[in-house]
Amino acid sequence: MTLSQNQSAQSAVTPQSPSLVCQYPAAPADAVIRWFSQRLQFETDCSDVQSALSSGADDFVLLDVRGEAAYAKSHVPGALNLPHRQITEATLQALPAERLLVVYCAGPHCNGADQAALKIARLGYPVKMMIGGLQGYQDEGFAVTEPTETADKSLQCGC
Repeated sequence: MTLSQNQSAQSAVTPQSPSLVCQYPAAPADAVIRWFSQRLQFETDCSDVQSALSSGADDFVLLDVRGEAAYAKSHVPGALNLPHRQITEATLQALPAERLLVVYCAGPHCNGADQAALKIARLGYPVKMMIGGLQGYQDEGFAVTEPTETADKSLQCGC
């Protein structure tokens, strides 16, 4: 629907007052700016990660924080596997302390990436979460690795 078609359709409909969308007023612009600026400091999306990886960017490390068996089943090409339950000061020492770590888990139904990001931040590393996880990456149409011969086909995230 074009903008002019939408305007015609709106004038032909008797609106509820207020609609469910507008029953709570929008925040002031300065609050919206703060909110979305903060969100972008905590999160990145699958498209930006894929674009950066395909361009050869090396300013971040992508970490798949699911279990080893889930990682073997499939993962984002270029991602390292560090299950969130194994994140410690010792396991992070192999990674550059100044480089951004981007974590992902299975998808929106899993909080493994949230747990990983919290542990990583508590250890003093910069971190963001790739929203959508592996499911979001695949939903965007991006290729993931093929399962290894030993991967259990029925396994979920392993968190």
